[in-house]
Amino acid sequence: MMKKEKFPINFYWGGSIAAHQCEGAWNHDGKGPGIMDFATQGSVDTPRSFTSNIDLNKVYPSHTGIDFYHRYEEDIRLFAEMGFTALRISVDWSRIYPNGDDEYPNQAGINYYQNLVDCLIKNNIEPIVTLYHFELPKALVDKYNSWTDRILIDLYLKFAETMFEALKGKVKYWVTFNEMNHIDPQTDASDIFTYMIAGLKYSDMENPKQTLAQIGYNMTLAGVKACALGRTIDQTNQIGCVFGLTPVYPINSDPQTALDALHATDRDYYQIDAMCKGEFPQYKLKEYERFGIKIEQETEDLNAFKEGTLDFIGLNYYSSSVMKPKGDDHDKTLFTGYQNPLLEKSQWGWAIDPIGLRYSVNHTYRKYNLPIMITENGLGEVDMLEEDKTVHDQYRIDYLEKHLKELKKCIIDDGIPVIGYLTWGPIDLVSATTGEMKKRYGFIYVDKNDDGSGNYKRYRKDSFYWYKDIIHTRGEEL
Repeated sequence: MMKKEKFPINFYWGGSIAAHQCEGAWNHDGKGPGIMDFATQGSVDTPRSFTSNIDLNKVYPSHTGIDFYHRYEEDIRLFAEMGFTALRISVDWSRIYPNGDDEYPNQAGINYYQNLVDCLIKNNIEPIVTLYHFELPKALVDKYNSWTDRILIDLYLKFAETMFEALKGKVKYWVTFNEMNHIDPQTDASDIFTYMIAGLKYSDMENPKQTLAQIGYNMTLAGVKACALGRTIDQTNQIGCVFGLTPVYPINSDPQTALDALHATDRDYYQIDAMCKGEFPQYKLKEYERFGIKIEQETEDLNAFKEGTLDFIGLNYYSSSVMKPKGDDHDKTLFTGYQNPLLEKSQWGWAIDPIGLRYSVNHTYRKYNLPIMITENGLGEVDMLEEDKTVHDQYRIDYLEKHLKELKKCIIDDGIPVIGYLTWGPIDLVSATTGEMKKRYGFIYVDKNDDGSGNYKRYRKDSFYWYKDIIHTRGEEL
């Protein structure tokens, strides 16, 4: 009998969470207002809205989250029970610098993240820290019009330096940005993604292509500068960036459709090119030129791109789509492309495509030859808490099992250095795109509902025990 292969012994197993979706305590201990504190609750049918001030007649899910701010020790114990060896968290910038440009940091915010990291280390869980996961101080939008102004690069670096120093010797893996690639000037954007990433509404922009190009450039430049800075502070730091990647397949064998699919897939890669190859890509500058876009650059930027290349790539993968011939605009997806008629969909309309994960990992590794960490992958569904406080989520187990089988092939068959698999999210939290609790991802059920009911108690789902076994056996049965 052939020996069954396992995932590597030093492989990171765990999950990813974001401060604005789980912490709550939105105005506690000196925290300032962040952009997501003004994002209302929505649903699959009703988009989230973004208000200028807090409207007492509306619900803002980030204000309470799942109360992770006060309950993180309990949650980390549950993660440790599953056997987690890593957890990706994010630092809310507005908890450290309430206005973004304050002269001194808020020590209470620093203390919170130091204590959180200490708790992870105590439970033998590697902390992976994201510096920017849609958590921009609202004051920076009001004062500087967000990332359209290069001053935000310097302010972000001051924030990054504060955290590099505060967590020095405790955190090895850092992520500069999460999914900043979802705003590209050559794709019609939506209010939700431009707001989450930059605190601005696409529908309010006078010249959206120019605005999004400058935002994308400034954030990319800030990312490479943060890489160099972090390694200067601690040469053992491993610094990456996380990108949400969605492969787009041609729906037929028409060459033009195939070329359009290639361009649609590569739309997500220009920032990775800039952060891995030592220069902002010339093909993107030529593209901007064709569309009359002129971005503000400085001579010193050239060295920044050369000196701040990534150590690893974080890959968020959920689904794929297809490219149709031009003129066929039926059944668009949330991201680029259209629904694939050969694939089933989740309740929120995301195609379920495990092979797409292997496709994305292969495509990305062959372009950059860098270690890859799967930093998000998961299934949002409606879970039922039974009277005996159990949750039978076999559908989630099936989804994750199929994706892990393909990931295992990436390592065993394709020889790709995939260094970890972090699910989104390991505990139920607020959905970023819809603001719902109803859309649940976790191994752990949180008793909180969209109507405000619930006591925030935590309950283990069936998937909790399944994932615990997968970690314990290193995926031997996959």
